[in-house]
Amino acid sequence: MKLYIVVLGCPKNEADFALFKHHIKQLGHEIVDDLDEADGVVIDTCGFILDAKQESIDTVLEFVEHKRKQQKEGRDFKIFVTGCLVQRYPKELPVEIPEVDGWFGVLPPKVLADNLEKTKKYVTDPIAVYDFEGRVDDDLPYAYVKIADGCDRACTFCTIPKFKGGFVSRKLEDIVKEVKHLVAHGKKEIILVAQDTTGYGVDLYGKSMLPELLKQLNDIPGDFWIRVMYMHPDHVTDEILEGFSYQKVVKYFDIPVQHGSDKILKLMNRTKTPEGLEDLFEKIRTMYPEAVLRTSVIIGFPGETSQDFEELLEFIRRVEFDKLGAFMYSDEEDAPSYKLPHKVRPSTAQKRLDQLMEAQAEISFIRNQRYVGKVIDVLIEEEASGVLIGRGYMDAPEIDGNVFFKGSNLKGFVRVKITEADTYDLEGELV
Repeated sequence: MKLYIVVLGCPKNEADFALFKHHIKQLGHEIVDDLDEADGVVIDTCGFILDAKQESIDTVLEFVEHKRKQQKEGRDFKIFVTGCLVQRYPKELPVEIPEVDGWFGVLPPKVLADNLEKTKKYVTDPIAVYDFEGRVDDDLPYAYVKIADGCDRACTFCTIPKFKGGFVSRKLEDIVKEVKHLVAHGKKEIILVAQDTTGYGVDLYGKSMLPELLKQLNDIPGDFWIRVMYMHPDHVTDEILEGFSYQKVVKYFDIPVQHGSDKILKLMNRTKTPEGLEDLFEKIRTMYPEAVLRTSVIIGFPGETSQDFEELLEFIRRVEFDKLGAFMYSDEEDAPSYKLPHKVRPSTAQKRLDQLMEAQAEISFIRNQRYVGKVIDVLIEEEASGVLIGRGYMDAPEIDGNVFFKGSNLKGFVRVKITEADTYDLEGELV
Protein backbone atom coordinates (compact mmCIF):
# COMPACT_ATOMS: atom_id res chain seq x y z
CA MET A 1 0.00 0.00 0.00
CA LYS A 2 1.18 3.52 -0.80
CA LEU A 3 0.71 5.65 2.32
CA TYR A 4 0.59 9.39 2.78
CA ILE A 5 1.66 10.50 6.28
CA VAL A 6 0.37 13.47 8.31
CA VAL A 7 1.91 14.19 11.72
CA LEU A 8 0.18 16.77 13.90
CA GLY A 9 0.99 17.97 17.40
CA CYS A 10 4.25 17.98 19.29
CA PRO A 11 7.77 16.84 18.34
CA LYS A 12 7.22 13.63 20.32
CA ASN A 13 4.82 12.63 17.54
CA GLU A 14 7.48 13.41 14.94
CA ALA A 15 9.93 11.18 16.80
CA ASP A 16 7.36 8.36 16.99
CA PHE A 17 6.58 8.54 13.30
CA ALA A 18 10.21 8.47 12.23
CA LEU A 19 10.23 4.97 13.76
CA PHE A 20 6.78 4.15 12.38
CA LYS A 21 7.98 4.88 8.84
CA HIS A 22 10.79 2.38 9.32
CA HIS A 23 8.42 -0.36 10.44
CA ILE A 24 5.85 0.32 7.74
CA LYS A 25 8.54 0.09 5.05
CA GLN A 26 9.78 -3.16 6.59
CA LEU A 27 6.29 -4.54 5.99
CA GLY A 28 6.48 -3.68 2.29
CA HIS A 29 4.44 -0.47 2.27
CA GLU A 30 5.59 2.63 0.41
CA ILE A 31 5.56 6.16 1.79
CA VAL A 32 4.60 8.79 -0.78
CA ASP A 33 4.70 12.59 -0.75
CA ASP A 34 2.06 13.01 -3.46
CA LEU A 35 -1.47 12.46 -2.14
CA ASP A 36 -2.75 11.60 -5.62
CA GLU A 37 -0.47 8.55 -5.63
CA ALA A 38 -1.58 7.34 -2.22
CA ASP A 39 -3.84 4.40 -1.43
CA GLY A 40 -4.35 5.67 2.09
CA VAL A 41 -3.35 8.13 4.79
CA VAL A 42 -2.10 7.72 8.34
CA ILE A 43 -2.87 10.74 10.55
CA ASP A 44 -1.13 11.14 13.90
CA THR A 45 -3.34 13.41 16.01
CA CYS A 46 -3.01 15.73 19.01
CA GLY A 47 -5.61 15.86 21.77
CA PHE A 48 -4.07 18.39 24.14
CA ILE A 49 -6.19 21.55 23.90
CA LEU A 50 -9.19 22.77 21.93
CA ASP A 51 -7.24 24.26 19.01
CA ALA A 52 -5.14 21.12 18.61
CA LYS A 53 -8.19 18.88 18.77
CA GLN A 54 -9.98 21.00 16.19
CA GLU A 55 -6.99 20.89 13.85
CA SER A 56 -6.88 17.10 14.14
CA ILE A 57 -10.59 16.70 13.47
CA ASP A 58 -10.52 19.15 10.56
CA THR A 59 -7.60 17.23 9.04
CA VAL A 60 -9.46 13.91 9.33
CA LEU A 61 -12.55 15.45 7.72
CA GLU A 62 -10.45 16.79 4.84
CA PHE A 63 -9.31 13.24 4.10
CA VAL A 64 -12.86 11.94 4.42
CA GLU A 65 -13.77 14.33 1.61
CA HIS A 66 -10.77 13.11 -0.39
CA LYS A 67 -11.90 9.52 0.16
CA ARG A 68 -15.36 10.33 -1.18
CA LYS A 69 -13.88 11.85 -4.32
CA GLN A 70 -11.67 8.81 -4.81
CA GLN A 71 -14.64 6.49 -4.42
CA LYS A 72 -16.57 8.42 -7.08
CA GLU A 73 -13.65 7.75 -9.41
CA GLY A 74 -13.73 4.06 -8.54
CA ARG A 75 -10.66 4.09 -6.32
CA ASP A 76 -10.41 2.79 -2.79
CA PHE A 77 -8.74 5.02 -0.22
CA LYS A 78 -8.06 4.10 3.40
CA ILE A 79 -7.98 6.47 6.37
CA PHE A 80 -6.11 5.45 9.51
CA VAL A 81 -6.15 7.77 12.53
CA THR A 82 -3.91 7.34 15.55
CA GLY A 83 -2.50 9.15 18.56
CA CYS A 84 -3.65 11.27 21.45
CA LEU A 85 -7.04 12.40 20.11
CA VAL A 86 -8.08 8.77 19.57
CA GLN A 87 -6.78 7.79 23.01
CA ARG A 88 -8.79 10.61 24.57
CA TYR A 89 -12.05 10.00 22.68
CA PRO A 90 -12.04 6.29 21.71
CA LYS A 91 -15.82 5.88 21.86
CA GLU A 92 -16.99 9.15 20.37
CA LEU A 93 -14.78 9.42 17.28
CA PRO A 94 -15.79 6.16 15.48
CA VAL A 95 -19.44 7.13 15.89
CA GLU A 96 -18.94 10.70 14.68
CA ILE A 97 -16.66 9.85 11.73
CA PRO A 98 -17.59 6.34 10.51
CA GLU A 99 -15.70 6.81 7.22
CA VAL A 100 -12.36 6.19 8.99
CA ASP A 101 -11.02 2.68 8.33
CA GLY A 102 -8.93 2.30 11.46
CA TRP A 103 -8.69 3.97 14.86
CA PHE A 104 -5.52 3.50 16.93
CA GLY A 105 -4.65 4.95 20.32
CA VAL A 106 -1.23 5.75 21.76
CA LEU A 107 0.80 2.71 20.65
CA PRO A 108 4.44 1.87 19.93
CA PRO A 109 5.30 2.51 16.25
CA LYS A 110 5.86 -1.20 15.53
CA VAL A 111 2.52 -2.20 17.05
CA LEU A 112 0.77 0.46 14.98
CA ALA A 113 2.49 -0.71 11.79
CA ASP A 114 1.76 -4.38 12.44
CA ASN A 115 -1.95 -3.77 13.06
CA LEU A 116 -2.70 -1.04 10.54
CA GLU A 117 -4.68 -3.25 8.16
CA LYS A 118 -5.71 -5.94 10.64
CA THR A 119 -8.26 -4.17 12.79
CA LYS A 120 -10.84 -1.42 12.75
CA LYS A 121 -9.99 -0.22 16.26
CA TYR A 122 -6.98 -0.73 18.55
CA VAL A 123 -7.15 1.33 21.74
CA THR A 124 -5.64 -0.05 24.96
CA ASP A 125 -4.05 1.63 27.94
CA PRO A 126 -1.49 4.07 26.45
CA ILE A 127 1.88 2.53 25.54
CA ALA A 128 4.03 5.56 24.87
CA VAL A 129 7.61 4.24 24.78
CA TYR A 130 9.37 1.61 22.69
CA ASP A 131 12.66 0.02 21.68
CA PHE A 132 14.69 1.37 18.79
CA GLU A 133 14.88 -0.84 15.70
CA GLY A 134 15.38 1.77 12.98
CA ARG A 135 13.89 5.03 11.73
CA VAL A 136 13.29 6.92 8.50
CA ASP A 137 14.02 10.65 8.59
CA ASP A 138 13.79 13.54 6.18
CA ASP A 139 16.89 15.36 4.99
CA LEU A 140 16.79 18.08 7.65
CA PRO A 141 19.96 18.29 9.75
CA TYR A 142 18.15 17.72 13.06
CA ALA A 143 16.09 14.91 14.56
CA TYR A 144 13.82 14.56 17.58
CA VAL A 145 14.48 11.66 19.96
CA LYS A 146 11.82 10.83 22.53
CA ILE A 147 13.41 9.83 25.82
CA ALA A 148 10.20 9.47 27.85
CA ASP A 149 6.47 10.15 27.67
CA GLY A 150 3.41 10.49 29.86
CA CYS A 151 3.40 12.55 33.04
CA ASP A 152 3.06 12.16 36.81
CA ARG A 153 2.83 15.88 37.53
CA ALA A 154 -0.54 17.29 38.56
CA CYS A 155 -0.80 20.67 36.83
CA THR A 156 -4.47 21.57 37.05
CA PHE A 157 -4.72 22.88 33.47
CA CYS A 158 -3.36 19.69 31.88
CA THR A 159 -5.15 16.56 30.66
CA ILE A 160 -2.11 14.70 29.34
CA PRO A 161 -1.86 12.14 32.18
CA LYS A 162 -5.45 11.11 31.44
CA PHE A 163 -4.71 9.96 27.89
CA LYS A 164 -0.92 9.52 27.81
CA GLY A 165 -0.68 7.78 31.17
CA GLY A 166 1.98 8.10 33.84
CA PHE A 167 5.58 9.03 33.19
CA VAL A 168 7.59 6.24 31.53
CA SER A 169 11.22 6.39 30.38
CA ARG A 170 13.00 4.57 27.61
CA LYS A 171 16.08 2.54 28.50
CA LEU A 172 19.24 4.63 28.45
CA GLU A 173 21.16 2.22 26.23
CA ASP A 174 18.31 2.20 23.70
CA ILE A 175 18.36 6.00 23.41
CA VAL A 176 22.15 5.95 22.98
CA LYS A 177 21.73 3.35 20.23
CA GLU A 178 19.21 5.57 18.42
CA VAL A 179 21.38 8.67 18.67
CA LYS A 180 24.42 6.77 17.37
CA HIS A 181 22.30 5.73 14.37
CA LEU A 182 21.25 9.33 13.71
CA VAL A 183 24.76 10.74 14.00
CA ALA A 184 26.09 8.00 11.72
CA HIS A 185 23.43 9.02 9.17
CA GLY A 186 24.48 12.66 9.19
CA LYS A 187 22.25 14.36 11.74
CA LYS A 188 23.92 17.40 13.25
CA GLU A 189 21.46 18.17 16.03
CA ILE A 190 19.76 15.74 18.39
CA ILE A 191 16.75 17.18 20.21
CA LEU A 192 15.67 15.29 23.32
CA VAL A 193 11.95 15.46 24.03
CA ALA A 194 9.61 14.20 26.73
CA GLN A 195 6.62 15.62 28.57
CA ASP A 196 9.16 16.65 31.23
CA THR A 197 12.78 15.77 30.54
CA THR A 198 13.80 16.41 34.17
CA GLY A 199 12.01 13.20 35.14
CA TYR A 200 13.94 11.02 32.72
CA GLY A 201 14.98 7.74 34.32
CA VAL A 202 13.30 8.16 37.72
CA ASP A 203 10.88 5.30 37.02
CA LEU A 204 13.61 2.96 35.74
CA TYR A 205 16.65 3.91 37.82
CA GLY A 206 15.28 5.61 40.94
CA LYS A 207 16.67 9.06 40.11
CA SER A 208 16.85 11.53 37.24
CA MET A 209 19.24 10.09 34.69
CA LEU A 210 19.19 13.12 32.40
CA PRO A 211 22.75 14.12 33.42
CA GLU A 212 24.05 10.60 32.76
CA LEU A 213 22.21 10.46 29.43
CA LEU A 214 23.77 13.77 28.40
CA LYS A 215 27.21 12.46 29.37
CA GLN A 216 26.82 9.28 27.32
CA LEU A 217 25.45 11.14 24.30
CA ASN A 218 28.25 13.70 24.55
CA ASP A 219 30.76 10.83 24.38
CA ILE A 220 29.43 9.68 20.98
CA PRO A 221 32.05 10.62 18.35
CA GLY A 222 31.02 13.26 15.85
CA ASP A 223 30.30 16.95 15.42
CA PHE A 224 26.72 17.52 16.57
CA TRP A 225 24.59 19.46 19.04
CA ILE A 226 22.44 18.01 21.81
CA ARG A 227 19.40 20.12 22.72
CA VAL A 228 17.11 19.45 25.69
CA MET A 229 13.46 20.53 25.58
CA TYR A 230 10.65 20.87 28.15
CA MET A 231 12.10 20.98 31.66
CA HIS A 232 9.57 21.46 34.49
CA PRO A 233 10.96 24.31 36.65
CA ASP A 234 9.88 22.68 39.90
CA HIS A 235 12.19 19.72 39.22
CA VAL A 236 15.34 21.30 37.76
CA THR A 237 18.18 20.31 40.12
CA ASP A 238 21.78 21.43 40.37
CA GLU A 239 22.84 18.03 39.05
CA ILE A 240 20.66 18.46 35.98
CA LEU A 241 22.08 21.94 35.37
CA GLU A 242 25.62 20.56 35.66
CA GLY A 243 24.73 18.09 32.89
CA PHE A 244 24.61 21.04 30.49
CA SER A 245 28.34 21.57 30.95
CA TYR A 246 29.19 18.89 28.36
CA GLN A 247 30.61 20.35 25.18
CA LYS A 248 27.96 19.12 22.74
CA VAL A 249 25.03 20.12 24.95
CA VAL A 250 23.84 23.56 23.84
CA LYS A 251 23.20 26.05 26.62
CA TYR A 252 19.53 26.39 25.76
CA PHE A 253 17.14 26.06 28.70
CA ASP A 254 13.50 25.42 27.76
CA ILE A 255 11.69 25.84 31.08
CA PRO A 256 7.93 26.63 30.88
CA VAL A 257 6.95 28.67 33.95
CA GLN A 258 3.25 29.07 32.94
CA HIS A 259 2.77 32.25 35.04
CA GLY A 260 4.43 34.88 37.21
CA SER A 261 1.72 35.40 39.83
CA ASP A 262 2.11 33.37 43.04
CA LYS A 263 -1.66 33.02 43.36
CA ILE A 264 -2.08 31.67 39.83
CA LEU A 265 0.92 29.35 40.17
CA LYS A 266 -0.69 27.84 43.27
CA LEU A 267 -4.00 27.41 41.41
CA MET A 268 -2.03 25.63 38.67
CA ASN A 269 -0.51 23.34 41.34
CA ARG A 270 3.01 24.53 40.63
CA THR A 271 5.29 24.61 43.65
CA LYS A 272 7.94 27.23 42.87
CA THR A 273 7.11 30.83 43.70
CA PRO A 274 7.97 33.63 41.29
CA GLU A 275 10.96 34.41 43.53
CA GLY A 276 12.06 30.77 43.38
CA LEU A 277 11.79 30.84 39.59
CA GLU A 278 13.86 34.01 39.40
CA ASP A 279 16.50 32.39 41.61
CA LEU A 280 16.61 29.40 39.25
CA PHE A 281 17.12 31.57 36.17
CA GLU A 282 19.76 33.69 37.92
CA LYS A 283 21.59 30.48 38.85
CA ILE A 284 21.51 29.28 35.23
CA ARG A 285 22.89 32.57 33.93
CA THR A 286 25.60 32.54 36.58
CA MET A 287 26.64 29.00 35.65
CA TYR A 288 26.37 29.65 31.90
CA PRO A 289 26.75 33.32 30.89
CA GLU A 290 25.89 32.38 27.29
CA ALA A 291 22.65 30.67 28.38
CA VAL A 292 19.48 31.18 26.39
CA LEU A 293 16.26 31.03 28.38
CA ARG A 294 13.01 30.00 26.72
CA THR A 295 9.69 29.77 28.55
CA SER A 296 5.97 29.59 27.92
CA VAL A 297 3.06 31.10 29.82
CA ILE A 298 -0.71 30.66 29.92
CA ILE A 299 -2.90 33.76 29.75
CA GLY A 300 -6.45 33.85 31.10
CA PHE A 301 -6.25 31.01 33.63
CA PRO A 302 -9.40 30.92 35.84
CA GLY A 303 -9.10 33.52 38.58
CA GLU A 304 -6.49 35.62 36.75
CA THR A 305 -7.18 39.24 37.64
CA SER A 306 -5.66 42.35 36.13
CA GLN A 307 -3.33 42.44 39.15
CA ASP A 308 -2.20 38.86 38.49
CA PHE A 309 -1.52 39.75 34.88
CA GLU A 310 0.50 42.82 35.92
CA GLU A 311 2.55 40.57 38.21
CA LEU A 312 3.19 38.27 35.23
CA LEU A 313 4.27 41.24 33.09
CA GLU A 314 6.66 42.47 35.77
CA PHE A 315 8.04 38.95 36.23
CA ILE A 316 8.74 38.69 32.49
CA ARG A 317 10.44 42.10 32.49
CA ARG A 318 12.63 41.19 35.47
CA VAL A 319 13.80 37.83 34.12
CA GLU A 320 14.16 39.01 30.51
CA PHE A 321 13.61 35.68 28.76
CA ASP A 322 15.35 35.35 25.42
CA LYS A 323 12.40 33.44 23.96
CA LEU A 324 8.80 33.25 25.12
CA GLY A 325 5.65 31.60 23.87
CA ALA A 326 2.27 32.66 25.27
CA PHE A 327 -1.01 30.82 24.93
CA MET A 328 -4.59 31.51 25.91
CA TYR A 329 -5.97 29.14 28.51
CA SER A 330 -7.99 26.25 27.06
CA ASP A 331 -10.86 25.15 29.31
CA GLU A 332 -10.66 21.36 28.96
CA GLU A 333 -13.61 19.43 30.37
CA ASP A 334 -11.53 16.74 32.08
CA ALA A 335 -8.85 19.04 33.54
CA PRO A 336 -9.11 19.98 37.25
CA SER A 337 -9.05 23.69 36.34
CA TYR A 338 -12.35 23.22 34.47
CA LYS A 339 -14.14 23.34 37.84
CA LEU A 340 -12.45 26.53 39.01
CA PRO A 341 -14.61 29.67 39.25
CA HIS A 342 -13.97 33.15 37.87
CA LYS A 343 -13.30 32.26 34.24
CA VAL A 344 -11.63 34.98 32.20
CA ARG A 345 -13.47 36.21 29.13
CA PRO A 346 -11.68 35.26 25.87
CA SER A 347 -11.66 38.90 24.74
CA THR A 348 -9.93 39.93 27.97
CA ALA A 349 -7.42 37.09 27.68
CA GLN A 350 -6.66 38.05 24.07
CA LYS A 351 -5.96 41.67 25.04
CA ARG A 352 -3.61 40.49 27.77
CA LEU A 353 -1.91 38.10 25.39
CA ASP A 354 -1.31 40.89 22.87
CA GLN A 355 0.05 43.17 25.59
CA LEU A 356 2.39 40.48 26.90
CA MET A 357 3.78 39.67 23.46
CA GLU A 358 4.42 43.37 22.80
CA ALA A 359 6.45 43.54 26.00
CA GLN A 360 8.31 40.34 25.13
CA ALA A 361 9.08 41.61 21.62
CA GLU A 362 10.96 44.54 23.15
CA ILE A 363 12.88 42.19 25.45
CA SER A 364 13.71 39.76 22.64
CA PHE A 365 14.93 42.59 20.41
CA ILE A 366 17.29 43.87 23.11
CA ARG A 367 18.51 40.35 23.98
CA ASN A 368 19.23 39.64 20.31
CA GLN A 369 21.42 42.73 19.95
CA ARG A 370 24.16 41.10 22.00
CA TYR A 371 25.00 38.81 19.08
CA VAL A 372 25.79 41.67 16.68
CA GLY A 373 29.51 41.67 15.90
CA LYS A 374 30.01 38.15 17.27
CA VAL A 375 30.99 35.07 15.28
CA ILE A 376 28.79 32.06 16.02
CA ASP A 377 28.37 28.51 14.78
CA VAL A 378 25.33 28.16 12.54
CA LEU A 379 23.69 24.93 11.44
CA ILE A 380 22.45 25.30 7.85
CA GLU A 381 18.89 24.13 7.20
CA GLU A 382 18.06 25.33 3.70
CA GLU A 383 19.01 27.54 0.78
CA ALA A 384 16.72 29.96 -1.03
CA SER A 385 17.84 32.14 -3.96
CA GLY A 386 21.44 32.38 -2.86
CA VAL A 387 20.54 32.94 0.80
CA LEU A 388 21.38 30.30 3.37
CA ILE A 389 19.04 29.85 6.32
CA GLY A 390 20.27 28.30 9.53
CA ARG A 391 20.15 28.46 13.30
CA GLY A 392 22.56 29.19 16.10
CA TYR A 393 22.54 27.29 19.39
CA MET A 394 20.13 29.90 20.73
CA ASP A 395 17.30 28.85 18.40
CA ALA A 396 15.37 25.59 18.38
CA PRO A 397 13.81 24.52 15.05
CA GLU A 398 10.20 25.33 14.24
CA ILE A 399 9.64 27.60 17.27
CA ASP A 400 12.50 30.13 17.36
CA GLY A 401 14.30 32.40 14.90
CA ASN A 402 16.82 31.89 12.12
CA VAL A 403 20.14 33.23 10.87
CA PHE A 404 20.20 34.50 7.27
CA PHE A 405 23.39 34.94 5.24
CA LYS A 406 24.54 34.78 1.62
CA GLY A 407 26.09 31.58 0.31
CA SER A 408 25.39 28.40 -1.63
CA ASN A 409 26.10 24.68 -1.71
CA LEU A 410 27.00 24.44 1.97
CA LYS A 411 25.79 22.00 4.60
CA GLY A 412 26.36 21.33 8.26
CA PHE A 413 28.04 23.88 10.55
CA VAL A 414 29.56 27.14 9.35
CA ARG A 415 30.94 30.21 11.11
CA VAL A 416 28.91 33.39 10.66
CA LYS A 417 29.60 36.93 11.86
CA ILE A 418 26.32 38.55 12.91
CA THR A 419 25.78 41.97 11.35
CA GLU A 420 22.12 42.68 12.16
CA ALA A 421 19.53 41.51 14.68
CA ASP A 422 15.79 42.04 14.90
CA THR A 423 13.22 40.71 17.34
CA TYR A 424 13.49 37.09 16.26
CA ASP A 425 16.06 36.65 13.46
CA LEU A 426 19.70 37.44 12.80
CA GLU A 427 21.60 38.35 9.64
CA GLY A 428 25.27 37.80 9.05
CA GLU A 429 28.21 37.06 6.81
CA LEU A 430 30.15 33.86 6.31
CA VAL A 431 33.54 33.92 7.96
